[in-house]
Amino acid sequence: MTAEYIEGASLLLDDRIVTGSVRIEDGRITGIDVARDGATVIKARGLLLAPAFVDIHGDAFERQVMPRPGVAVPIPAALLETDRQLAANGIATAYHALTLSWEPGLRSVDTGWRIVRALEDLRSRLTADNRIQLRWETFCPEAEPLIAHVLQGADRPALAFNDHTTSALLHPSIPIHDRPFDHVPDYPVTDLASPAFAAKLSDRAKRAHMSPAEFVDLITRIWSRRPAVPADINRIAAMARRAGVPMLSHDDTQVETRDHYRALGARVAEFPMHDRVFHAARAAGDAIVLGAPNAMRGGSHLGSPSAAEMIARGLCDILASDYYYPAMLGAMVRLHADNIAPLPALWQLVAANPALAMGLTDRGRIAPGLRADLLLIDWPEGGPPAPLRTWVAGRAGYSALPTARQPHPEPAV
Repeated sequence: MTAEYIEGASLLLDDRIVTGSVRIEDGRITGIDVARDGATVIKARGLLLAPAFVDIHGDAFERQVMPRPGVAVPIPAALLETDRQLAANGIATAYHALTLSWEPGLRSVDTGWRIVRALEDLRSRLTADNRIQLRWETFCPEAEPLIAHVLQGADRPALAFNDHTTSALLHPSIPIHDRPFDHVPDYPVTDLASPAFAAKLSDRAKRAHMSPAEFVDLITRIWSRRPAVPADINRIAAMARRAGVPMLSHDDTQVETRDHYRALGARVAEFPMHDRVFHAARAAGDAIVLGAPNAMRGGSHLGSPSAAEMIARGLCDILASDYYYPAMLGAMVRLHADNIAPLPALWQLVAANPALAMGLTDRGRIAPGLRADLLLIDWPEGGPPAPLRTWVAGRAGYSALPTARQPHPEPAV
């Protein structure tokens, strides 16, 4: 692999931004402000060089697999397109939030198998480090063989516990953010025969290629599995612990919920939905994840806590792309413009912190010896930033560098 010398950039380091040069070779950062030593020079004066993004939860790939409801495309083509989008948005490491559900269609176990097999077959052709977050719906024991397969694979995945079955059946008199712990005996269930419940599930029915009435009948039958769910969760968590993979719990609304999953080994709280859960997670030393689109847009589209507010309060460690890959950089723009924190501190939310939470100690920062996962950005004064080049382990994963460029003054950031 040819050595490269990124010269004169504004380097986004752990706690400061300085002008300097970075040398990379054989997939690693070999030095900062060292001799070129025969490396190819990339002139970067006036540009920002930052750690590439580590995205621990992204499901935007679903829009490549199914660009319109009920319209599927070949999975290998969809994943190759997804990979290009990752690199073009500065994401060097991506955990695809692969929902494994009892629902037919896009989020079924069958589709999960096809996506996993395609990623395995395409591995040598992919640019970014494509990994899997096993986003397991806890009412879906049929997913266990697939989970076991991925846990034994070469690419260390993550496992996230999801329960959209119990949340879908919540009685409408109770706000979703106050939903009781999933396993309480007297969980308040909606009227499954009501027209309002069928209407609520219409989008999920469409995704599953079913009528609302058919979907209501299906979820009613699935609900009968509830007595077996705690044992299923314990068994899958034990598999993940044996494999040594990081675990997350999703959409926690109660301290009891967070405590339950922490006891199983899930030390990451993904998208908590109530202030009390944030405080419980912080007190226990759990990592807290929120969506970058939340931060980019200035709030959650679901009415969940504001990412910017939680970051300012010290109650958010990680931002994930969620459903929109450009939001990783977009969140940095919005949070920096709103003076939520200095840019080096903000950048840890999308690089160093998610890498640490996933046990990836070789990336997420600009430092000698680490992987050369880097993002070169054109960020002019008063203008929006644009990724110009992404390196993934030193490989040129994406490049929009012009052949001749008039340098900007030093970036405003």
